[in-house]
Amino acid sequence: MSSTPSRNPAAQRSQRYTLPAMLLHWLIAVLIFGLFPLGLYMSDLALSPRKLQLISWHKWLGITVLLLVVLRLLWRLGHRPPPLPDSVPRWQAHAADALHKLLYLLILAIPLSGWALSSAAGIPVVWWGVLPLPSLLPADHALARELAQVHKWLNFTMAALVVAHVGAALKHHLVDRDGVLLRMLPGPSQE
Repeated sequence: MSSTPSRNPAAQRSQRYTLPAMLLHWLIAVLIFGLFPLGLYMSDLALSPRKLQLISWHKWLGITVLLLVVLRLLWRLGHRPPPLPDSVPRWQAHAADALHKLLYLLILAIPLSGWALSSAAGIPVVWWGVLPLPSLLPADHALARELAQVHKWLNFTMAALVVAHVGAALKHHLVDRDGVLLRMLPGPSQE
């Protein structure tokens, strides 16, 4: 049982995610890394045209993340992730699987909760200012306040899970040196 990935280029390709999976992963990650601080920043602003503009951008990007994660899940139905190296203990493989499932669930739930929040607040979601999306709920301001809390805590939960995910990836790369992080990085062996 070796802790280093195979040096065989064909084996390395089979141990990596597909290029579309990598692109979707990193695009979603970049958007989430922008959306989280944007949400924190805009929530503390007084009501102003600038705040309304930022809220619109936040909604547009959130719906974009929702569509991208649906696309990624559809891609994954036909493209299984590469196996972890044999050196990864079984408990870590189970923990990684559970963490990925929770992240997918949150990446779906967070934009849906934001969309539901807008609907309950009586504020339409118009994707990129062009495509009006249907309201998920009737206007109900008490429900909107509750959904604002749900949206907030789903985001903080995801932030904690993202820290765990990044920490585990860095541990595999810097300590274990087992090639786990490299499976999600495009590189020369990706043809």
